[in-house]
Amino acid sequence: MKYLLDIHTHTVASGHAYSTVKENIDYAREAGLALLGISDHAPAMPHATQDFYFANLGILPRRFGGLEVLFGVELNILDYDGNVDLKPRLLKCTDYAIASLHPPCIRPGTVEENTAALVNAIKDPYINIIGHPCDPRYPFDIPAVVRAAEENNVLLEINNSSYNPDSGRRGGEKMTVEMLEECKKRALPVILGSDAHFYSLIGDFSRTFPLLEQAAMPEELIINRSVEELKNFLDKKRKTE
Repeated sequence: MKYLLDIHTHTVASGHAYSTVKENIDYAREAGLALLGISDHAPAMPHATQDFYFANLGILPRRFGGLEVLFGVELNILDYDGNVDLKPRLLKCTDYAIASLHPPCIRPGTVEENTAALVNAIKDPYINIIGHPCDPRYPFDIPAVVRAAEENNVLLEINNSSYNPDSGRRGGEKMTVEMLEECKKRALPVILGSDAHFYSLIGDFSRTFPLLEQAAMPEELIINRSVEELKNFLDKKRKTE
């Protein structure tokens, strides 16, 4: 199966990534993607971009030849109430929002606390995707989070970068398979994300494939195969704003 889209990617604006918007776009076009999403880190991440960056996203074209480009954000979940680090007026300037748990922004809690943080973020009308939920530093109640995602039209991400042996999130494979099996039970689609911090990693989902296979995840539940399905999913959530 050829996957057509990758919407968890970063540029130099994130403060710890190494490629420009143009480099990401050029590479995505060469790689044959139909849709690229750029989701730079929100302000609570050390050295990340600030509010004006997101307020100005409207100036950017959304089409480069055959490649469609969306400009989103990777938000930081700040507390167990699910609060994030961009206000609604700025989230309205983005095409989509990923929300993630990051140690510089929230300390790992108990299973109950981590679950509350994720579930409360999922209920936020501006959040479309939970980034790398299967971080073993943040254990959570998998059925509760999957149920909340289903009820609130939110996608759970299978994050390729997390399975890199050098990643701070390494060791989450078992959690991921359990989450995939729960999503499969509920026929809830998931999204693959490269979490590319350098352009040549865009569209690379290779580390997720053994986990998808282990969970026997049906192709029809992997949203990266269809731009139309992704856009329908994003629209469903944002129409509730």
